[in-house]
Amino acid sequence: MSSPNSDERVLTYAQAIAEAIQQEMARDPDVFVMGQGVDDAKGMYGTTLGLHEEFGADRNFDVPLAEDAMTGIGIGAALAGLRPIQVHQRMDFLLLCMNQLVNMAAKQSYMFSGAHAVPLVVRAVIGRSWGQGAQHSQAFHSYFMHVPGLKVVAPTTPHDVKGCLIAAIRDNNPVVFVEHRMLYGFKGIVPEEAYEVPFGQARRLTAGSDVTIVAISHMVVEALRAGHLLAERGIGAEVIDPVSLAPLDIGTIAASVRRTGRLLVVDNGWLSCGASAEIVSQVVERLQGESTFRVKRLGYLATPCPTTRPLEQIFYPTSRSIALAAHELVHGAGAPAWTIAQDDPREIVEFKGPF
Repeated sequence: MSSPNSDERVLTYAQAIAEAIQQEMARDPDVFVMGQGVDDAKGMYGTTLGLHEEFGADRNFDVPLAEDAMTGIGIGAALAGLRPIQVHQRMDFLLLCMNQLVNMAAKQSYMFSGAHAVPLVVRAVIGRSWGQGAQHSQAFHSYFMHVPGLKVVAPTTPHDVKGCLIAAIRDNNPVVFVEHRMLYGFKGIVPEEAYEVPFGQARRLTAGSDVTIVAISHMVVEALRAGHLLAERGIGAEVIDPVSLAPLDIGTIAASVRRTGRLLVVDNGWLSCGASAEIVSQVVERLQGESTFRVKRLGYLATPCPTTRPLEQIFYPTSRSIALAAHELVHGAGAPAWTIAQDDPREIVEFKGPF
């Protein structure tokens, strides 16, 4: 979908990914795509549709259920000078190639004093969507944040997902590229030309003076909805999308917390040793002795991911639980009771910036 002004052109998240890949494959013949189902009729949620027709089966091809072996092929291709994009339909199964990613891809440049590079992009899909349960709904981005040599990004808006993917493809380091399956249909303004969104720069999506809400991946959508609920109570929430998790832009987050005095981090994963813990600890280190603030975290409950819809509503943070947590941060434990009958029903139809 487009408008007369090219700067206002609207794409879905999936279309933005597809455009980034197509433009980079057209620009650089060393870029290729490999993954389960990337050349089928659905094209990985529409993100790889038609690439095998435009660029040939040697540059966009299906692979067997052999994550460890295929990652080894991707690393080898990258070491040989190519720029592979390896697509995983579920992040859960990156566990099968941890040695390849953590001990091989992440360390080659260091071990050889920069003489070798591994420009590998690993697209990993997270999230629930239709009750996929304990082994198909997990998000392990914090595992990879822990490893020097790996970059980890989890863009939320269509604008940022295109720019981040182009930046990842052009980067000479391995990048774990996190995509939430519930984001693929969301729309936003996306420029037609190729552009990069640099890693290590957080995105402030809304301004507010009462509480800072840092949300990761699809939790940004829930945080924006929670902002509507909070506004009805006179609470201004500043919603920040880190975009890049490694490197992590603590400066933008800390500056916001310095203003609001309250920090709520909402993760798309478990709390223990997770991204939320890292964000909070770095903000504390940055502001200790300078600013006093209150902190709370939300994320997966300490149990495997459930399958049924009623349990999912309890397990995953929602606009309702985020709004209630922020309300308590602002007013304290003795705050007047606030009952929210249901999650905010408003659709986040378009991400309009500023970008």
